[in-house]
Amino acid sequence: MDKILDVNNLKSGYGNVQILNGIDLYVEKNEFVTIIGPNGCGKSTFIKTIFGLCNYFSGDVFFQGNPITKIRSDLLISMGISYVPQVNNVFSSLSVYENLQIGSLLLDKNQFYNKLNYIYDLFPDLYSRSTDMAESLSGGERQMLAISRALLSNPKFLLLDEPTAALSPKFQKIIINKISELRDSGITILLVEQNAKLSLASSDRGYIFSNGKVVLNSKASKILNEDNISEYFLGKIK
Repeated sequence: MDKILDVNNLKSGYGNVQILNGIDLYVEKNEFVTIIGPNGCGKSTFIKTIFGLCNYFSGDVFFQGNPITKIRSDLLISMGISYVPQVNNVFSSLSVYENLQIGSLLLDKNQFYNKLNYIYDLFPDLYSRSTDMAESLSGGERQMLAISRALLSNPKFLLLDEPTAALSPKFQKIIINKISELRDSGITILLVEQNAKLSLASSDRGYIFSNGKVVLNSKASKILNEDNISEYFLGKIK
């Protein structure tokens, strides 16, 4: 296996409150992996911890074989990790183009324009709205912009926190399909998602979290066919 992320017995949380109770998880290079589970089970806490945004208590986190538990988020970006949060993921008072400029600080001018063309090909709706303020975008368009800004740092590994939350079914499918395209282009994906069926249908593997622990790790297709999957979300399987 060629692991891009390897997590062993991770414990973390907020302040002195521990949310994760010993997570073991790995992601192989060029995989699309989805984490699902009931609200409050630690899904978002997990990827925030990976990106240096939660209090790390103990355990090991390796990115491409290198320990990253005490590395700042800005340095993680330079290493090839990008993170798209669920909320507050665009600058509403700036235009679409200005948001993209902010995401391109690691690029020179030529690299930025080359990457910009790639993004406009990936999300044509952003091209037609490049001069519009981000606050005028629909929920789906905002998510496209947030993902695009993350792509401008040329990530090898992309963390996404519930990218389809509060979107229409049409935009949910568009976003998941675009994320699949990114995986096909060589970017490894780790996704936290509430729409389990939609995301798992495009994923290689999946994890189910419950009470801050992994309760199931399997191929995505097997999880989709799990007869008692609802029991995990009801907290009956721990």
